[in-house]
Amino acid sequence: MYSMFDCSLCLARPIGWKLVNYSGLTDLRGKYAVCETKFPVMFGVRSMTPAARVAAAIDILDLWIAGDPIEKLLTNWSRRSRFAGSKDRAALRDLVFAALRNRNSFAALGGALTGRGLMLGLLRARGDDPDQYFTGEGYGPSQLDANERAVPVSSEACDFPDWIVPDLKSALGDEFGAIERAMRQRAPLFLRVNSAKASVDKVITALATDGIDAQPHPLSPNAIEVTSNPRRFASSDVYHDGLAEIQDVASQAVADLVPAEGRLLDFCAGGGGKSLALAARGAKVTAHDISVARMKDIPERAERAGVKIAVCAPENLSAQKKFDVVFADAPCSGAGSWRRDPEGKWRLTQERLDELLRSQSEVLDASAKYVADGGVLAYATCSLLAQENQDQIVSFLRRNTDWAVQSQKHFTPLQGGDGFYVAILARG
Repeated sequence: MYSMFDCSLCLARPIGWKLVNYSGLTDLRGKYAVCETKFPVMFGVRSMTPAARVAAAIDILDLWIAGDPIEKLLTNWSRRSRFAGSKDRAALRDLVFAALRNRNSFAALGGALTGRGLMLGLLRARGDDPDQYFTGEGYGPSQLDANERAVPVSSEACDFPDWIVPDLKSALGDEFGAIERAMRQRAPLFLRVNSAKASVDKVITALATDGIDAQPHPLSPNAIEVTSNPRRFASSDVYHDGLAEIQDVASQAVADLVPAEGRLLDFCAGGGGKSLALAARGAKVTAHDISVARMKDIPERAERAGVKIAVCAPENLSAQKKFDVVFADAPCSGAGSWRRDPEGKWRLTQERLDELLRSQSEVLDASAKYVADGGVLAYATCSLLAQENQDQIVSFLRRNTDWAVQSQKHFTPLQGGDGFYVAILARG
């Protein structure tokens, strides 16, 4: 049955909630309306109606368009929406992030860059009947008006910011269109098998016991792609036993190309994903980052993975001996990972990109100072832009004529993972 009463026990109004019949409770029969927020086991798990989820997405997207950060909006919605279960929160997140990935094309299909326009565009893009959602009933969005019902004559749009399209076309050439379409989709979940503890086959078998399907991916020998129930991984034995970590397959392929020999400095380690991969291959890794806070989880992750990683704060780096390999995974626009962080592409500005280009140049010069004689410098970004990738290497070589490129490689979403670039350099 459907109820519009406030719950008499937790005082939450069950917005868009499908309540089961509570008349079977003898002490409450005919007297109270009780929602599942308080008694999920007694009533069984229920969920918001699809129309209510769309209405919630519309509200969040309107606030995002006005300038609020999307993660803050989703967190605040969850905190004040006690009626929402985990499936509701996941479904809402999927709706919102799909709209961010496809902002321009959904707005074109929906006739407006508004929350309603984006959700209308999403429904049309996936072949759903919008009238089944825009009902004006219960907690669904109001019915469509005449203008909204008129499907736009032209709904073609590019889902990159206009100002950066020329740079991306120049960098990607004939693959621009295919990559732009690929970037509209949700990125797969990839895992890196911890070769120090398990094999790919062992991890795939272990995941299956938790109802998670996975398969090897050809881009990296220790990579597997999760093909069903990706959200279960965080609670799986494979994760808790340190047999695998979440890491994009192209990121893994980049780490595979970095020589894992002798002492290795991960100059921009961040959370330590590549440090873990390199340590698993036998390198003696020292993780460093300008922000010590970013590295706070590395010791716990290394212990779970069964590897050793030293963590070095910036003020202590000058006391270190020079390294056989220095890996600089530089801060960048993230243009290669916009499927995972679609808000990033709409927040990026030319001014911010210029700041990043200066930072990348500084990172290259600074990290090179820590390379021992006969050692190697590896530079990487998760960007598709030439000015963050090969152009930076060309500029570095002009400033440092005693260095030479040994190899360089580009990865794009057409290979399955994120967009990445890596260059391996040595003193000439």
